[in-house]
Amino acid sequence: EKFDGLADGIIAIIDTPPSLGFLTINALTAANEVLIPVQCSYLAMKGLQLLLRTIEGVREHANPDLDILGIVMTMYDSRTLHADQVRERLLDHFGGKVFESFIPRTVAFDYATVAATPLVHFRPESPGAAAYRKLAQEVMDRA
Repeated sequence: EKFDGLADGIIAIIDTPPSLGFLTINALTAANEVLIPVQCSYLAMKGLQLLLRTIEGVREHANPDLDILGIVMTMYDSRTLHADQVRERLLDHFGGKVFESFIPRTVAFDYATVAATPLVHFRPESPGAAAYRKLAQEVMDRA
C-alpha cells in the first residue's frame, strides 16, 4: 500500500557489498537511483570518492539516467567531534542529498547480527531501529 503510485508500484532494493566489484557495477547499471551509506570516518570519505567516480563511469558507459537518491551517515557517534566533522563535510559537498536521518553507532546492531535477526525486529524500540524507520520514510518521500 505504501508504494501505490510510485513508478508503477515497483521498488527493488539491491544491497551490495561494500566494494566496487562486478556485483556493485551491475547493480548500478540496473538502478534508477542509488542510496549511499557512508560511515562517519575519514577513510569512508575516501571510499565515497571512489564510489562517485564509479557512478560517473556507469553513467558514461551504461546508465546515463543513474541518479543519487541520497547519502546516509552510518555508525554516527554524536559524542565524537570526528563524526560531526564528517557530517559537516558531507553537507558542504552534497547539501540536500544528505539525508537528515543518520544511523547511530550502537551495540544493538551487533546483538541483532549474532541473533541473525533484523534490528527492527530484534530491538524495535532501539535508537538504531527508530533511525532506520525514519530513513525509510525519507526514502519514500524522495522516491
